[in-house]
Amino acid sequence: MTGSRKRRVDEAIRHVLSEALPTLKDPRIGFVTVTGVQATKDFAQATVYVSVYGSEAEQQKTLEGLEAARGVLQAQVARELRLRRTPVLSFAYDPAVERGVRLGQMIDELAPEDPPDDSE
Repeated sequence: MTGSRKRRVDEAIRHVLSEALPTLKDPRIGFVTVTGVQATKDFAQATVYVSVYGSEAEQQKTLEGLEAARGVLQAQVARELRLRRTPVLSFAYDPAVERGVRLGQMIDELAPEDPPDDSE
């Protein structure tokens, strides 16, 4: 299997899940974004990386809600993608977005003030 096919399937799964998550009715699931999907080579399993807005407790509740909705989400992936084998989904928190925001704040704090414009 080529790497490009795997990337396309990973991206297709991410797209389907991104559209399916807002339709879930579980109150535990907060504001969540699918940041990536990494399926195994045989597509038996796929780890779905998510970013969750909120406190650590809210993040944990959201992950629990996603695990509870795994069957519904897998069925949605199976319906829309029609793969020979639908991967078993597992969810993992992706701290990359949070880290990026924190780095942006640190850069803003360290950046010097803009000098006054002397072109007038």
